[in-house]
Amino acid sequence: MSLPGETFARLHANIERVIRGQGAVLRHLLAAYAAGGHVLLEDLPGTGKTTLAKALAISTGEKFRRVQFTPDLLPSDILGVSVYNPKDQSFEFHQGPIFTNVLLADEINRASPRTQSALLEVMAEGQVSIEGRTWKLDDFFVIATQNP
Repeated sequence: MSLPGETFARLHANIERVIRGQGAVLRHLLAAYAAGGHVLLEDLPGTGKTTLAKALAISTGEKFRRVQFTPDLLPSDILGVSVYNPKDQSFEFHQGPIFTNVLLADEINRASPRTQSALLEVMAEGQVSIEGRTWKLDDFFVIATQNP
C-alpha cells in the first residue's frame, strides 16, 4: 500500500487535527501503514492510542475494530466461530473482529500466548484459516498497544 508524498501529508495533517503533539509517533505509524507493516505502541493509559487508531481508519475510509486483550480471551474470540443454526440444521461461520482493515489490539501483552499467536499468524500471512477454510484479509493493519 504505497502512499505518495501528497497523500501522506494529507493523512498526517488530517489525523493531527485530532491527535496533537504526537508528530513522531504519527509519522512512524503512517510509515508502517504505507509499508504494509504493523505497529506496537507502548505508552501510558489515556495518551490517545485508541483515538489515533480510529483517526487513521476514518482518514483512510477503512473499517475499524478494537479488541481488548485479556487473559481469558480465546483465539476464537478474535478469529470467529461457527454457530449451529437449528432452522437450517447447519453451522454458520460468524466472523470475528479480525475481519477488518484497521484492528486495534489493545493491551496485547495481557493475552495468552495462544491468542497472541492467532493474531500473529494473520499479521504475517494476511489470511486466516479456520475450520479448513481460508479467508484472505486485504489491507489488514494492526495497531497493538501495551502499557509500560
